[in-house]
Amino acid sequence: MKPTAYTAKDITILEGLDPVRKRPGMYIGGVGTSGLHHLVWEILDNSIDEAMNGHAKEIAVTVHKDKSSVTVVDDGRGIPIDKHPKTKKSAIEVIFSTLHAGGKFEGQNYKTSGGLHGVGASVVNALSSKLVAKVKRDGAEWSMEFKRGVAQGPLKKLGAARGTGTSVFFQPDPTIFPRTEMDPQTIRDRIEIASYLHRGLKIRFTDESTAKTEVFRHEQGILDYLKKVVLERKEKPVHEVPFSLLKENGVKVEVAFQWTEATDEHVRSYVNGIPTGSGGTHEIGLRSAVGKAVRNYVETHALAPRGVTITAEDIREGFSCILSVYVAEPQFQGQTKDRLNNPEVQGFVDTSLRPALEQWLNSNRSVAEQIVARIILSSRAREASRAASASISRKTATSGRAMLPGKLSDCSSNSREKTELFIVEGDSAGGSAKQGRDREIQAILPLRGKVLNTESVTLAKVLENKELADLVVALGCGVGKDFDIERLRYARIIVLADADSDGHHITTLLLTFFYRHMPELLKNGRVFVGMPPLYRIESGKQTHWAADEADKKRILHELGKDESKADITRFKGLGEMMPKVLWETTLNPRTRRLLRIEVADALATDRIIGELMGKDPSARFEFIMEHAENAQDIDV
Repeated sequence: MKPTAYTAKDITILEGLDPVRKRPGMYIGGVGTSGLHHLVWEILDNSIDEAMNGHAKEIAVTVHKDKSSVTVVDDGRGIPIDKHPKTKKSAIEVIFSTLHAGGKFEGQNYKTSGGLHGVGASVVNALSSKLVAKVKRDGAEWSMEFKRGVAQGPLKKLGAARGTGTSVFFQPDPTIFPRTEMDPQTIRDRIEIASYLHRGLKIRFTDESTAKTEVFRHEQGILDYLKKVVLERKEKPVHEVPFSLLKENGVKVEVAFQWTEATDEHVRSYVNGIPTGSGGTHEIGLRSAVGKAVRNYVETHALAPRGVTITAEDIREGFSCILSVYVAEPQFQGQTKDRLNNPEVQGFVDTSLRPALEQWLNSNRSVAEQIVARIILSSRAREASRAASASISRKTATSGRAMLPGKLSDCSSNSREKTELFIVEGDSAGGSAKQGRDREIQAILPLRGKVLNTESVTLAKVLENKELADLVVALGCGVGKDFDIERLRYARIIVLADADSDGHHITTLLLTFFYRHMPELLKNGRVFVGMPPLYRIESGKQTHWAADEADKKRILHELGKDESKADITRFKGLGEMMPKVLWETTLNPRTRRLLRIEVADALATDRIIGELMGKDPSARFEFIMEHAENAQDIDV
């Protein structure tokens, strides 16, 4: 076969904004929801840059009624409208229709800025079916309209106007984005965060679809933000007054943090007002400084306990922090600015924060001792967890049984792949399940009563709870930082509680435990919720099983029977079921119903968990099922 000729004529040169329309992912990360909202961030960041450099005091963002168009207005200096000396076009046209054109390259007009690549406005223009830029300056208002990046005419003078500022209306192009409807809540949340990061800045947000307007302004800046985060995450602070620092010397660093009784570290970092979800050198400097300062304090005051080694992870457990830095020439990883790469920022944050934190600890001895006590508790919990998990491995035919909880009825198979652990409610249910199960592949672990609510509990407290400690040992994979899914003793973990509100409550508590302390089980799809019937309905020689009240009504409707005329049995619990019935309805892999609970959906957010724990027990189970979008009916 003759090879296809490949010559110079096959080389395509994309001019103007064509590269953006051909490969939008290179500029906004993709054309999904994240990329769609990235257009808003680009225009909003430009307005914030004006405020950040002292040229604007107020910004207004409006999501229009169709939710597919947005207007951002600021009272800054206004985009220049005079002719550019090189292109002979108005500066506003150059900015919106030329890649790498802007006023932030030389550092004379903006000391710090969120947008330094000169592509933000032009990228939004290229990916919008319509964009209208209006400018107030030099005593007049000017307007220019674009479609898919192309100017629809020259700059127009609309008439006399007072003040200065810029207004940008844009509508994302439906030929680029599969879905152009934006989420007002996402935009509102980003705006609220911006108002915290830029203290004193007033931002007005209007959602025309709900006719609601909110005004955000925070004089305490990130201190107010930290309080909000701690409150939203339902964290109990270890010390009442947070540490805060503001220092500027070429790089400006602003930080506020507080230790809490949470079981994880929570850091939100920003560069020039832009969130850096993947961290970067500023976060590395933060963690280094905090670790050194705390270690120095512990060593200076001889507070280190015998036999316990304090690690960096112990120091940062329960550490909640807001970190904001301003850099004249930030080096971001990609146009989406998700990670900071400037090496000098790491050193500046470290050397600025470490001595200040050491001085604060020495000046607040009672607070410092509370923090150190929290850290020591974390290190002891980690050692206890490691000791508990290190002794457990998947049993062989001749070993390992003595280490397992006495109430665990284990299965006989030595292969993990087909095995299942059923966590059941109470000894009565455990007895029925043990008799009705497939002994080769199904293990039964009965738990007594409602387990500990681990939503805001340290790992040390978790391990003190006998029911949960037995569960950890039975699973064999460790907990917390010592978790290793390769040591998991069962292929599936099935929560099997009664079908009533108490059973739903127990299910919720167990899922919260897995989410907080063994999230990898959820991420790997190892956790399931069994769906036992609440009712048995007999009609002639036929038997029907109903999962709940609604299911019972559906079945009766299909049978054409009134409830008073049907033979209905309501199970008070799994312990009431005969082993044969329990096998047929709940344990048999061919007839049972399971829901796989995965952490990749809305269940995996602190907001959802927070809302969940605020509900009454009978509503929690329904809430989980409603938000577990990846929950599946499966036959395994």
